[in-house]
Amino acid sequence: MDDQQGSGHGAIVTDSGRRTIALVGNPNVGKSVVFGYLTGRYVNVSNYPGTTVEITTGKLSGDHGDWEVIDTPGINNFIPSSEDEVVTRNILMEQNPTSILQVVDAKNLRRGLLLSLQLGEMGRPYVLCLNMTDEARDRGITVDGAALGATLGVPVVNTIATQKVGLDEARRLALSSAEPPHAVPIDYPAPIAKAVEELIPLLPGAELSPRSLALMLLAGGVSASGSQGDGVLADWLESTIDSTTQEIILSIIDRTRREFTRSLNVEITQARMRAAAKLVGQVVHQRETRLTSLAQWLGRAAIHPVGGLGFAFVVLTGMYYFVGVFGAQTLVNWLELGVFGQYIVPGLTTVVETVFPWPIVQDLFVGEFGLLSMALSYSIAIVLPIVGTFFIAFGLLEDSGYLPRLSVMMNRIFKAMGLNGKAVLPMVLGLGCDTMATMTTRILDSRKERLIVTLLLALGVPCSAQLGVIMAMLQGISLSASFLWVGIILMILFTVGYLSAKVLPGQTSDFLLELPPLRRPVLSNILIKTMARLEWYLREAVPLFFLGTFLLFVMDRLAILAWLEIATGPVIQTMLGLPKEATAAFIMGFLRRDYGAAGLFVLARAGQLDPIQTLVSLVVITLFMPCIANFFMIIKEHGWKIALGMTAFVLPFAIFVGSAVNWTLRILQVEF
Repeated sequence: MDDQQGSGHGAIVTDSGRRTIALVGNPNVGKSVVFGYLTGRYVNVSNYPGTTVEITTGKLSGDHGDWEVIDTPGINNFIPSSEDEVVTRNILMEQNPTSILQVVDAKNLRRGLLLSLQLGEMGRPYVLCLNMTDEARDRGITVDGAALGATLGVPVVNTIATQKVGLDEARRLALSSAEPPHAVPIDYPAPIAKAVEELIPLLPGAELSPRSLALMLLAGGVSASGSQGDGVLADWLESTIDSTTQEIILSIIDRTRREFTRSLNVEITQARMRAAAKLVGQVVHQRETRLTSLAQWLGRAAIHPVGGLGFAFVVLTGMYYFVGVFGAQTLVNWLELGVFGQYIVPGLTTVVETVFPWPIVQDLFVGEFGLLSMALSYSIAIVLPIVGTFFIAFGLLEDSGYLPRLSVMMNRIFKAMGLNGKAVLPMVLGLGCDTMATMTTRILDSRKERLIVTLLLALGVPCSAQLGVIMAMLQGISLSASFLWVGIILMILFTVGYLSAKVLPGQTSDFLLELPPLRRPVLSNILIKTMARLEWYLREAVPLFFLGTFLLFVMDRLAILAWLEIATGPVIQTMLGLPKEATAAFIMGFLRRDYGAAGLFVLARAGQLDPIQTLVSLVVITLFMPCIANFFMIIKEHGWKIALGMTAFVLPFAIFVGSAVNWTLRILQVEF
């Protein structure tokens, strides 16, 4: 496939005459598995022109030549509120794929039908792939595919993508010619229905139906008052319609917007969701079981204004004991003091001293800042068990469907920071990896929201390895110190977020989120995700531990470390009240905050930090500079100026807060 810069918005342009299949669907419905089955190994990944969104394309050999297969980003709506949704909608508008294969999760059909209803309004033929039917069956859910297909006017095929069940039939249907789908009647509010009928005669012919374009313009076009919405549709309107007709269209849109207190996007989407729910009631049959009843009760409890807080407390307490106690104490003690302390490090020391008679080489590998004695021990014996237990706990929350409910619970709090509950998803993902979480801020609907969340991630959201070490250190002090640390960090995040929302220009977006059913986590899913994340840790993080240790070794040999201890003395020892040995830990924090936290962990275990020093050091390392990987991700997402500006703010701010905590606790003579 040849990627070319399209006109205006950078559409993907395929070779003339080549037929294409576009895969569309919600996130996490198995779309990529279907794509892999259709295309095999021959794929190409590239950014959609003019965006940071990656598009995967591949080749499918049919009976009458090759087809181009496009795996579009997972979305929840064709009314764009994120860059992923803009790209997917634009592919359908501008590329006009020959065939569309929509993949839906049979367990959560309503979410998929929100897209199906819009495809029907667009008049685009498509094949509906009911995936994960085995998981749906295990939950007592049966979908009447024949009735669903008759209502939508499209072929419906049941699949289990991971087992390749039904994929041959899905492939055959996707390669076949299809009839236009039925436009399922949707009961839009009267002012919207009236506006649609007025707009249809004014719109020119396009790949999408006039009704669909009218609804898109109402939901996100440019109003006569000048408020900017869907830039792609605004440009299309300006380039295809004369100025007089444009004024009429914009006046209809503005008039309709004044009829509602909420945005038209919300009104249109909720009307479609009601239609989807009605259709689900007609074609989905669920056998009531004790498990489903319990899941429904827990699902409601998790978002209850009061009960939801208790639910979150229980979940977080469980994570604390699993990661902070079992992972950071039991497993770390067994690995560091037992396996590494008694066998691996002494054995490696003997080998190095036997093979290399030179003291400098011995120090490089097994000295105080040795690649084997320090970097290997830190990364594998101390951090790996903490990271592993956190990834397991995070996988349980992710696979159970609890994370979207956490978004609902946090919506009111985030709203005060110029955000909405959707922002909690990258924030929670930041507890796994701030770098990946920064990339997922693309799901947020405005540049203002993406900037605020990126800043908060860089400032005060500890990644999994760092958080695990922090939990281990806090467990060694007292419960009151833990609550104080949490309170300080949350207060800082809220204050910085609130002030950022006041300073940064731009508007906040609507909060629309489909809640998946709360379900029993699948062990195989958790293991696969945990292994993939551990592979990432070993591939991406561990080499930086070795690089950082080597830099410390060089700095120690050149007396730079001693000079830095003297130069930073007024800050480290006087302002923060920490021992000079903490300097090395903070230097390592420039490479990775979790490595810096590991250095502080070693000092605390050696008795070199009293309780107040431990708390102060944890506050500072939590608010410390973003790691190198996250720094470069910020550059990729927002540019050099934003990345440097955030770093210039975060470092002195962390020192200031740490100093304030230190002096306040000392003056008040607080004891833990």
